[in-house]
Amino acid sequence: MLLLAVVIGSGIMGEQLAGGNVAIALLANTLATAGGLYVLIEVFGPVSGAHFNPAVSLVMAARGQLRWSELGPYIGVQMLGGLLGAWLAHAMFDLPLLEVSTKLRTGTGQWLAEGAATFGLLLVILRAPAHRVAAMVAAYIGAAYWFTASTSFANPAAVFGRMFSDSFAGIAPANAPSFILAELAGAALGVLAHLALGTPASAVPQAESPLRQERG
Repeated sequence: MLLLAVVIGSGIMGEQLAGGNVAIALLANTLATAGGLYVLIEVFGPVSGAHFNPAVSLVMAARGQLRWSELGPYIGVQMLGGLLGAWLAHAMFDLPLLEVSTKLRTGTGQWLAEGAATFGLLLVILRAPAHRVAAMVAAYIGAAYWFTASTSFANPAAVFGRMFSDSFAGIAPANAPSFILAELAGAALGVLAHLALGTPASAVPQAESPLRQERG
């Protein structure tokens, strides 16, 4: 909910203040999203693994890092959070709570962009050192806002939530299924690339220091 409130709310604020300059609105949206994402991962990582993204949860279940029995509830809550985040953003900006986006996002370039964005996201999550995941994911998503044609949703729950906001960050419901399919394909390719690259050096257990051994 908070992530989608950040994404949609900053899009609304950016559009209102940018005076028609789309680049400035996108920059504001990017900075707020990257900063908010970093903080939310740090806060909720110890609680739930900071699973805000059904594609990530699906991959973690396939890797045995999330119980299959928990996957359905995780995705349900993620989707509900996306919807509530849209409503929260609208309430804060005195917009109608019930909206359906008319912003068209379609075409081969958009689908490829979503696949590429999600591919990179999964690769970062799977290969980043644990203590740097939050910063690296936030930095990657901030960059992907600008290097992808779709402005990097990279998250089926974000797609779902943004369907209910006819704002700068919205997506028309008719375009949502293609985005989600592209994201799932990108996530799968990200996993394959991770496996092909082998175990990251940061994941190899290091010998304990003498000080730690003494304290142990």
